[in-house]
Amino acid sequence: MKIILKNIWSVFGLLLITASLAIIPATSYAQKMKHASASPKSAPAKSKPSASTSKSINGGSQKSSDRKVGSDNDKSKGNTGNKVNVGDNNKVNIDNSKTNVNVNIDNSRNTTVRRNTRVYNNPPYRYGGHRYYCYHPYHYHPYRPFYWGPVWHPWGFFVTTLAATAIIISVNNQQYHYDQGVYYTSGNGGYTVVQAPVGATITTLPPNSQTVVINETTNNYYYGGAFYEETNSYSVVPPTAGAVVENLPEGGEEVRIGDVTYVKYGETYYQPIDQNGKDMYEVVQIEEDK
Repeated sequence: MKIILKNIWSVFGLLLITASLAIIPATSYAQKMKHASASPKSAPAKSKPSASTSKSINGGSQKSSDRKVGSDNDKSKGNTGNKVNVGDNNKVNIDNSKTNVNVNIDNSRNTTVRRNTRVYNNPPYRYGGHRYYCYHPYHYHPYRPFYWGPVWHPWGFFVTTLAATAIIISVNNQQYHYDQGVYYTSGNGGYTVVQAPVGATITTLPPNSQTVVINETTNNYYYGGAFYEETNSYSVVPPTAGAVVENLPEGGEEVRIGDVTYVKYGETYYQPIDQNGKDMYEVVQIEEDK
């Protein structure tokens, strides 16, 4: 009996050992497979952004590093050429109308050139449908305005007060102030120099007046662009064609007509001439060339 039991336990031990040997490899393999499946996949290393990289939210455009909001460049943008400088050296536009400016003067009172009784021996200069008559040949010399002295002023000159020697002259119900060859109208707080009105009469000629030969029987007197005719006194008259004067006042302009350059003063044309080797001006008679 003991032998039988001993053999049984021997067989059982062998079976147990065999089973153990079979289980161990399977368990070991299972553990290896489990470990392999449980191991996380290593993630690639992430590079840290460089500290020098700047962000952009405008489609990749970069804001200028030297542009500042509210800078002088921003403030002046759109105002180029329209700057106002404010400071100790401010400059403003001054109204010079109270000193010396050109104003619109009605020159129609003294624009008609009177015909001369003398016959023209020279043919007229024809241009642009007009005939320009002169007694002397054309001789160009530059127009240089003449200054008659401190008491004389050109048309448009403005003064706030007049000298005590000024008098009032009435011509065609219009009042003028006259002083030493200069005529004024009042207004705007002062007096403006105007063209000598035709018909104005004075008892004494202005200083330094010149005698102008009109024809064999008539002389005029000339001062500051105005012509005077003597009767019982001296009256302002329109310029007579052919009258020759040495000087023209400020306010004239050179006008090119064809090949001839005239000087236009008011509405009267003067032709530059030479008389006895001296530069002079002759009043031109202009007619339509019919």
